[in-house]
Amino acid sequence: MGAIAVIKISEKRETNAFTIYLDAKYLDAEILAFYFDVEILNVKISLFVLMLRLFPRLFDVDTSMVSSSEKDPVDDILAQWHRERPDLDVSPMGLIGRMTRLASHLRKAIGKTFAEFGLQLGEFDVLATLRRSGAPYQLTPTELFKSMMVSSGTMTNRIDRLEHSGLVERIPDVRDRRGTLIQLTDKGLNLIDEAVTAHVENEHRILSDLSQQEKEALSDLLRKLLLSFEA
Repeated sequence: MGAIAVIKISEKRETNAFTIYLDAKYLDAEILAFYFDVEILNVKISLFVLMLRLFPRLFDVDTSMVSSSEKDPVDDILAQWHRERPDLDVSPMGLIGRMTRLASHLRKAIGKTFAEFGLQLGEFDVLATLRRSGAPYQLTPTELFKSMMVSSGTMTNRIDRLEHSGLVERIPDVRDRRGTLIQLTDKGLNLIDEAVTAHVENEHRILSDLSQQEKEALSDLLRKLLLSFEA
């Protein structure tokens, strides 16, 4: 038989004991008994978290992904709501609140890099969209604003500013005599190549506190949530 770990979970005066059987090949050291108090409703979650911490190889996960004990301002807000309205499940506030606060921090951090190249976020998006479309780096105004999910008026203003700076130009669309194409100039191509290099380096720095496994897991979860709006 494999090694045995006995975990005692206490709630008020009642005590439940769980015995977990594990194959010893998954363990790096002798298993000790661990005692801790949890709320009855959180038994399953607490057990799973403990198992992740004790036996990461069994679950093939990085233990750094287990919830941190550090508190952030959102935790304080949730604690206040738990106290004032214990009848409400305010857990979504934690997720959405953190995403909202992070969005604000990210806009500032990313905006600083764009400013070094004399660009605003919207202008960078136009240049980057043209650049990633591939040579000859040209798209119709409609293709641009649909790709970037902005109004045609907003797109026109961005194009006007970039054209005034000599970064893009309007050229006739040979496929449609009444239409025009927006194309990167040589100056715009050189600028966006420099800017996107700095942007990617900045993004790596912003996410440096996360492990590769954490970044992949977070990306998967955000994709799932995004698809619930955009699918």
